Amino acid sequence: MKIDLNADLGEGCIHDEALLQLVSSANIACGFHAGDAVTMHKAVRWAIKYGVAIGAHPGFLDRENFGRKAMDLPPETIYSQMLYQLGALNAIVRSEGATMRHVKPHGMLYNQAAKDRQLAGAIAQAVYDFNPTLYLMGLSGSQLILEAERIGLKTINEVFADRRYQSDGSLVPRHEANALIDSEEDALQQTLNMIKQQHVYSIEQHFVPVKAETVCLHGDSQHALAFAQLLRSQLEQQGIVITSE
Repeated sequence: MKIDLNADLGEGCIHDEALLQLVSSANIACGFHAGDAVTMHKAVRWAIKYGVAIGAHPGFLDRENFGRKAMDLPPETIYSQMLYQLGALNAIVRSEGATMRHVKPHGMLYNQAAKDRQLAGAIAQAVYDFNPTLYLMGLSGSQLILEAERIGLKTINEVFADRRYQSDGSLVPRHEANALIDSEEDALQQTLNMIKQQHVYSIEQHFVPVKAETVCLHGDSQHALAFAQLLRSQLEQQGIVITSE
């Protein structure tokens, strides 16, 4: 049994380099919701140093709200903004002699695309047109995954260690009080269930099937690094191989 561990990086968190020594995939902010040319370059160099797969983490043009404000933009705008962000990161990646492996939308762009087929289609088409060999990472079973598969993109189904789920398979919105799992023990148990049993227990007390191909570890929480170390240790103790392959 194997699993990919991913983290969103280049967003101004202090744990980036340390997290890169624990994960197998990195999603690097491309300047719209966070980050800039310098932070992108630094994250790319660290990812190469630690042998971590490099991915783009594009979001809405919304630095004020960290890309977490809902937006209603035309598909053509989303398509163009995706290409812009992918191109920016790819230029840095290529300058370092590396290659970009995947794309994972950020924040509200990710959440809206999980349910909005038109938005998901615009994202998937942009990734495909930019480089059809890239993987598109999205919420397990979401519209983003379905649209990517429809046009022939390779996909990575993502689950979350520290987020609570609703019965339709979507994440509990961050603005709700019970959106995050604060207990390391609970987050660890949820992650193991998703990897080994392929289901998650929703806040409505239902078992929801998931396809766990990668687990997101957030770097912006107070105990992010400690939990990442604990999770990796527990997975390895149970014989689960951590890899982006």
